[in-house]
Amino acid sequence: MSAPAAFDPAFDPTSDDQLADPYPRYAQMRARCPVLHDRDRDIWVLTRHEDVARVVHDPGTFSSESAVRISGGPESDEVQQVLAEGWSLTPNLTESDGEEHTRLRVAVNRVFTPRRVAALEPFVRDTAEDLIARFAADGHTDIIESYAWPLPLIVMAKILGVPPRDVPLLRRWSSNWLKLSVGTGEPAERVEWARDVVTMQHYVMSLLDDTDRAGEDSLISSLARYGLEHRLEHVELMRIVMNLIIAGHVTVTRAIGNGLLTLLEHPDQLEALRTGEASAETMVEETLRFESPVQGLFRTVTRPTELGGRHLAPGDRVMVHWGSANRDADVFDDPDAFDLRSRPGRHQMAFGRGVHACLGAALARLQLRIAIPLLFDRLPALRPGPAGSRTRERLVIARGFEELHLHWDTPEPAKGPPMTAPVPGPRRADGPPGPA
Repeated sequence: MSAPAAFDPAFDPTSDDQLADPYPRYAQMRARCPVLHDRDRDIWVLTRHEDVARVVHDPGTFSSESAVRISGGPESDEVQQVLAEGWSLTPNLTESDGEEHTRLRVAVNRVFTPRRVAALEPFVRDTAEDLIARFAADGHTDIIESYAWPLPLIVMAKILGVPPRDVPLLRRWSSNWLKLSVGTGEPAERVEWARDVVTMQHYVMSLLDDTDRAGEDSLISSLARYGLEHRLEHVELMRIVMNLIIAGHVTVTRAIGNGLLTLLEHPDQLEALRTGEASAETMVEETLRFESPVQGLFRTVTRPTELGGRHLAPGDRVMVHWGSANRDADVFDDPDAFDLRSRPGRHQMAFGRGVHACLGAALARLQLRIAIPLLFDRLPALRPGPAGSRTRERLVIARGFEELHLHWDTPEPAKGPPMTAPVPGPRRADGPPGPA
C-alpha cells in the first residue's frame, strides 16, 4: 500500500473530543486527506461522499466479507472453541457477496414486504404509548433504557414471532454478538460474548425447527416455509434472523437518542416540527443525515485499485464512512446545519447504498416517525437532564448513547378534600350552621 499523506489527523471516534463532536475532524479529512490510513487499526478511512458511493457500488472490487469487523484477523483459540459449538457466523446478509448475498436477500424480500411493514404502524404506536405511560408520571428517565432500547426490540419480536418474555434475552445476545463481530474487547470478554452468540444461534434454530408454528404468519414461519420451497438450509435462515434482530433494533435505538437530543438543541427546528411546518418524514431523514447512527462499515479490496490518489492492494481494508459522507459540502448545502425545512433527504447514506442497502430501512423510518414526535406530544417541556447525565457509546462504527437522561414537567398533585372535616358550629334558627 502507498505511504500515508504528510497530513495525518488522528482518527479516533472513541476519544473524548471526537465522541463529543467528530464532525470538524471529518471535515479536515475530507478537505486534506479524504483517503486516510489509520495506522492503529490498519484501515483506510473514506470520508468523501463521492468515494463512499463509488466503493459501495463496486462490490466486485470491494468485498463485504468481514464488513462489521475492524480487524480481519482470526479469533483466539478459546473463542474458536466456543464458536465451534454453534455454526459459522458467515456468510450472512451483511457479510456476503455475489450470488450468496443475492440468495439471502431475495429470501428476506419475499417475506419482509412493504405490506407487512405498513401493517405494523398501529402496533408500533400502541407499543410506544405503553412504554411512555410507564414513566410519564416520574418526570425523568434514561430514555435509552426505558424507551429507545425496548421499542424496536418489541417490534422486531412481534414481526419474527418471538415470545415477548424473551425480548430481554434478545437484547443481551444481540448486543454481545455485535461486540464480538466488531472485534473489540478483552480475551475473556470475547469468550463470554461468543457463548451468548452460540446460545442465540441454538435459540433461533429451535424457533425454525418448531413445527407447531407452521401455520403462523410470523416472519420466522414465513422464512421456514420459503426455505423448504427454495432449498435454503436452516442455518442460512438462522443467520438471516440473527441479522434482522441486531440490525433491526440497534440503528433505531441510536437514532431515537440522537434525534431527541438534536431536536432539543435546535428549538427552532423542533418548533417547525410541532407546528407542522416540517414533516415527521423530513425530520427522520435529516436526523439520519446529521447524526448517522451507523457511522460506517468495512470493505476488503479484492484487486489493485486507486482511490483519492492512493493505490490500494488486495487485502487492504477500507471504511466507508457514512457519517462523514453525510456532512460533505460537495453534496449538501451548509452540511453542519440541522435544517428540517428545506433539506432534501435523497442523498443521505445512513442506511447504506448499493446491493447492501439496509433491508429494514422502511421499518426503521416508520418507528422513528412515530417514536420521536410522540415523546414531545406526551411529555410537557421535555428537556435534557443536568450535566453528566448522558454517555456516548465508544464505538468506531456507530454513534449513539449508552444513557441519555431527560426531564419534563408533571402535573401538580390534585388537591382533594382535607383529611378531616371541620366540626360544624350550632345551627342558627334562620340558616346554616354558624360559628360557636
